[in-house]
Amino acid sequence: MSKSVKDLMNEKSSRQKSLQFTEKAMPLFFLVCAIISILTTFGIVFTLAKETFTFFNDVPILEFLTGKEWYPFFKNDPSFGILPLLSGTFLIAGVAMLVAVPLGLASAIYLSEYATERTRKIVKPVLEVLAGVPTVVYGLFALTFVTPLLQTFIPNLPIFNALSPGIVVGIMIIPQITSLSEEAMGAVPNAMREGALALGATRLEVALKVILPGSLSGIISSIVLGISRAVGETMIVSTAAGSTPKFTLDVTESIQTMTSYIVQVSMGDATYGSTIYYSIYAVGMTLFLFTLLMNLLANYVSRRFREEY
Repeated sequence: MSKSVKDLMNEKSSRQKSLQFTEKAMPLFFLVCAIISILTTFGIVFTLAKETFTFFNDVPILEFLTGKEWYPFFKNDPSFGILPLLSGTFLIAGVAMLVAVPLGLASAIYLSEYATERTRKIVKPVLEVLAGVPTVVYGLFALTFVTPLLQTFIPNLPIFNALSPGIVVGIMIIPQITSLSEEAMGAVPNAMREGALALGATRLEVALKVILPGSLSGIISSIVLGISRAVGETMIVSTAAGSTPKFTLDVTESIQTMTSYIVQVSMGDATYGSTIYYSIYAVGMTLFLFTLLMNLLANYVSRRFREEY
């Protein structure tokens, strides 16, 4: 039985009211989500700052920033100089970037300039799978495979060292650098490639002298974000780097990073309310500030060297 005109008009009016309600409600919902995100960020910063100030009531900030010894568990004369944790963190990040940057950029250049569409559809999902491997698996891989492999070339290499986890962290970062750099290269107009080829340039010359400079902002941003990821890595260094805070640049020694120290104390090695307990917040605030600076640097570089096409 067909509907009357009145019924059709009522249905249309009902749909319009529902649509109007949705149009008014969704912006409010999105605003609430944004406010929750902002409040969460402020809550994290407030918690870190509050507990960090409590820590600095017991430990002078100058000693914390300039001290070269980190022995918080000594009962008689504990030391809270963060430089050993900083050196260990940046040592891991440095080794990781030496591995990730050349391999990541080479992979991005291949995918962007040389790979066929069929090859690209195969390689990119493989890289995405590599990015999805849990970091604890990477840590076990570093400890049980990479370290014994390195010991065949460096016989005196201890089981816990900075070289092995640094290499594995670099492997973990490769998909991120490759993906972001390949997207930046793909944004370069084909007209620039065709123009360079028409002038007699080889494909390698086009890739190195046209595409790389044209996508420099995206590439540098991917590298800076990769450094930020390496600095904040936890499970790999906790598993394979050891827990010996040393102010050193020797990659064959056991070291400790900021994240692995936080894991060590969080597992119950410190009493709640003690100076050692509050030290994890001071270390966490330091890590937060370095990560924030890396992200701000990536944003600045992206804006500073962005090419408009």
